Amino acid sequence: MASAGYEHVTKRFPGGETAVNDLCLDVKDGEFMVVLGPSGCGKSTVLRLLAGLEDVTEGVIRIGDTVVNHVPPRNRDVAMVFQTYALYPHMSVFDNIAFGMRMQGLDLADIAPRVSRAADLVGLGSLLNRLPRQLSGGQQQRVALARAIVRDPQLFLFDEPLSSLDAKLREHMRAELRKIHRVLRATFLYVTHDQLEAMTMGDRIAVMKDGVLQQVGPPRHVYDHPANLFVAGFIGTPAMSFIPVAVAGRIATGSALEIELPWAPGVDEGVLGIRAEALHENAAPGEPTLELEVDTVEILGRDQFVVGAVGDNPVVARIDSHVKVGRGERLRLGLDPERIHLFDGRSGQAVV
Repeated sequence: MASAGYEHVTKRFPGGETAVNDLCLDVKDGEFMVVLGPSGCGKSTVLRLLAGLEDVTEGVIRIGDTVVNHVPPRNRDVAMVFQTYALYPHMSVFDNIAFGMRMQGLDLADIAPRVSRAADLVGLGSLLNRLPRQLSGGQQQRVALARAIVRDPQLFLFDEPLSSLDAKLREHMRAELRKIHRVLRATFLYVTHDQLEAMTMGDRIAVMKDGVLQQVGPPRHVYDHPANLFVAGFIGTPAMSFIPVAVAGRIATGSALEIELPWAPGVDEGVLGIRAEALHENAAPGEPTLELEVDTVEILGRDQFVVGAVGDNPVVARIDSHVKVGRGERLRLGLDPERIHLFDGRSGQAVV
């Protein structure tokens, strides 16, 4: 296996569009790295640059200690798994997995044990004689995964491989991919727009917007300490609530809101960021509070999402479902001062 690195990498297409801008990112040997962002943010281009399917405009890409900018894709020793399965419909599962090795001229005696191992690892050991049309969507994706595993590459590259599966199957495949990663101890670079995939699978996540890397870190750290307004709003379900505020010393004042911050941020214009779980129905003495005008209530079981507004700003709170609340009511909620986020009102960057 191997590490991978992007050193000030930029990709501009002939029409002038910059898909990736000055990317610096290291993927550690054996790491499960997830690149996350909305459609069109450049994340798939990041993957294609490493695979050699796109040329680098500026910067350096390394696999291990080797600069691969001008190394042909076939010589980079990477395996790529796409959203589409790209299986040969007339070939059995065995032959689809073995196709690449047969093209290399390997003997069946060498091919068969490698195919069996890869098929067993993805749970297809009993289905090797079936044709793709006899498989479910999840099983077809497993064939594509086994076809990558059997090559024993330095790097595995995944381009939204689960996006065409239904929700229940995606959940199952997330767990399976983590298990396969643990068994192989391989380097995975995985691209997705789905934050749930990123948060549950990645050792670290790299968040992108408009071709620019916004933040890199372990999922929990990125959730708890977003670098800017974009990351704060993109990571988390429900999304973080935002309230513009004027700041004087430690006092933040916004629409229908005045809160004493636990620190003096040193900015005069800010945006208060509040996670749903930072709000609660029993405020402690001296704790900051806000009044939520309730619009809708979503019961989750033990908890409920209360969706409403503070002044003109939409806010979501996650509170105990035993609290009875209805549309149009005003609900006074405590705000955990240690979980308040503040962003610079001009730059959008987190204020520490």
